[in-house]
Amino acid sequence: MHLHNKINMNSIKIAAGLKQIARFASEDLLGGPRPCCLATVINVHKGATFLFLGFCLWYYRAIGAPELTYFALHGSYGIVWLIKDLAFPDVKWQVCITYAGCLSTSLFVLWPYWFIGWLLLSGCVVPTYPTREPIWLAGCITLSVTGVSIMIAADAQKFFTLRERRQLITDGMHRYIRHPNYLGEMMIYGSFALVVLHWIPAVILAYIWFGVFLPNMIMKEVSLARYPEWNAYRARSWWLIPGVI
Repeated sequence: MHLHNKINMNSIKIAAGLKQIARFASEDLLGGPRPCCLATVINVHKGATFLFLGFCLWYYRAIGAPELTYFALHGSYGIVWLIKDLAFPDVKWQVCITYAGCLSTSLFVLWPYWFIGWLLLSGCVVPTYPTREPIWLAGCITLSVTGVSIMIAADAQKFFTLRERRQLITDGMHRYIRHPNYLGEMMIYGSFALVVLHWIPAVILAYIWFGVFLPNMIMKEVSLARYPEWNAYRARSWWLIPGVI
């Protein structure tokens, strides 16, 4: 068995604990009324990203190529997310949450993404790229567009497949890797961080990837283990990148 396929019990316990904390903080914090769905909070943030970054461009007079590239990438991704949610919404976000849960989700998960853009557009960070600026930005654009394509394709396949029948998906986008939607998300936000090219975005992404994404992936694998064909699928596939991890 490949080393990358092994998940020991300690990892599962840690992942389950982190996911439980995240669920409590985003859904049940302080109790009380549940005024809206988690999907609404996420969609409002995604849709407002274009407006927030546009305001930053205007307010800080940010007209350089890195700033405009960042605005185009991150701002348009918010629009793409809304289109995706309209076409095939993710059922896991359709849960009603408390007022404190709304604030917690925004403060600890969603707003840090905006902070990445603010660092660049406000002029607090002036990136120095290791290659010529046009080449570096072209690479960031390529990474982002590819990530969006992978994420959209994976989520669409999951939505339309599971709508017909609950099953283990082992073809299409899931043929070689088990978490293509997470890979797409990581490529997208990784491209944003590369435009800014500062240690703070790297810390923010590490916090979200290891504190939210990784526990979710581990617990997803625990859930999928109930299918008889799981062991064979796991043995021939990878977590995120074939031949790497």
